[in-house]
Amino acid sequence: MPQLPACPNCASEYTYESENIFICPECAHEWSMGETELPSNDKVFRDAHGNELQDGDTVTVIKDLKVKGSSLVVKVGTKVKNIRLVDGDHDIDCKIDGIGAMKLKTEFVKKV
Repeated sequence: MPQLPACPNCASEYTYESENIFICPECAHEWSMGETELPSNDKVFRDAHGNELQDGDTVTVIKDLKVKGSSLVVKVGTKVKNIRLVDGDHDIDCKIDGIGAMKLKTEFVKKV
């Protein structure tokens, strides 16, 4: 029996072959015979206008945002400095003056 390659995504040895592709039952990654490099997990974060965001950027809020669990509102034009991009429902971790630590969605900000 021929030795099947380990999964390039999670390194699992329990791969199997199905119609010219390899499948990993642990992470559900599928790849072809010649493909051995890892899949690209580099997510590109973009603001409301399509500009690419990076960690440490400064952004401006483009819509009034209510702060959940509070009567505070983040007003349009609020400048947020030194953002940190994260995976999840809300893409930006930041600290807003007068409000504190918050999570924002990239669709409600524009890059300065």
